[in-house]
Amino acid sequence: MKNQFPRLLAVLLLITISASAQKAAPGKIWPVIKANTWYAQHKWMSGSDFIPSTAINQLEMWQADSFDPTTIDRELGYAQSIGFNTMRVFLYSLAWKQDKAGFKNRIGQYLTIANKHGIRTMFVFFDDCWNGDAKIGKQPAPKVGIHNSGWLQDPGNRLNNTGETAMLQAYVTDILTTFKHDKRILLWDLYNEPGNSNKKEASIELLTKVFAWARAVNPNQPLSVGLWDWSFEKLNAYQALNSDIVTYHDYTDEASHLKTIQLLKSHGRPLICTEYMARTRGSKFANVMPMLKKENVGALNWGFVMGKTNTIYAWDNPIPDGSEPKEWFHDIFRKDGKPYRPGEVELIKKLNGK
Repeated sequence: MKNQFPRLLAVLLLITISASAQKAAPGKIWPVIKANTWYAQHKWMSGSDFIPSTAINQLEMWQADSFDPTTIDRELGYAQSIGFNTMRVFLYSLAWKQDKAGFKNRIGQYLTIANKHGIRTMFVFFDDCWNGDAKIGKQPAPKVGIHNSGWLQDPGNRLNNTGETAMLQAYVTDILTTFKHDKRILLWDLYNEPGNSNKKEASIELLTKVFAWARAVNPNQPLSVGLWDWSFEKLNAYQALNSDIVTYHDYTDEASHLKTIQLLKSHGRPLICTEYMARTRGSKFANVMPMLKKENVGALNWGFVMGKTNTIYAWDNPIPDGSEPKEWFHDIFRKDGKPYRPGEVELIKKLNGK
């Protein structure tokens, strides 16, 4: 994010000017007062992006043959034990296409488990990160020592394929319609990091469509798409102008991260950081999480239990022999529930009032 704050400020000025013309109506962006009232009704949001340790990607989490409620229950128990109250979880369009009723049933099972542990969920629909060619069925084994070797874009290589648009619309509409009044769902995150994987502005078409599809359903829960790359000016402006709650990603240290918060606060909406914490890049629980609480910004770090996603390894630093890195990049717990760093867990518990 170095040297990109002037660009971010320009985007925010555009947001402020344009938002003044918005009118409150069903199927439109929430008025600022409604967004802030909603946020004030919730305890400070803390948690993680979550996938069970037994799943390499979203399909393995949600397909019938590999859905693992036992592990989900155990690992959300770890979350409850340290006071986490929010998890961000990725859905997948091909899991819906393969088995619509079963997929929705498994979402319901997940929500029942999460609710038992006092956890509300942000669900994510689309994603431009990592592998673009998904296939239903048995998923590949992790590549040794490589971060997120099996994670899937959605729709990936099917992006802007006119033959897929009707299916994607039906998917989003069906899931939102089914769960639009479900209080166990905190927020709908419509698109993770649009423009990533060098797609850039090619993702605008789907971005605009998914907002339109979601507004047509008009769920009780707020809608958002997180800001993440300040060089994507058109995407950023559209995301922020159409999000009820401003969400964003920041993997920098606390001083840089605080500047992002100060700028994003300029248009008056609540903030939730839906990805942070990359230890080897200076984004750590010890320095960033207390700052997020002080600023009343929701705090969801990437990575929870070490597992098949291999996110203990850094994005750009594979370890070919698969040995444990000297410092984990992401993740908090080992599979047996022992914390990677007990001191971090104690801090998290303290910040969450445990």
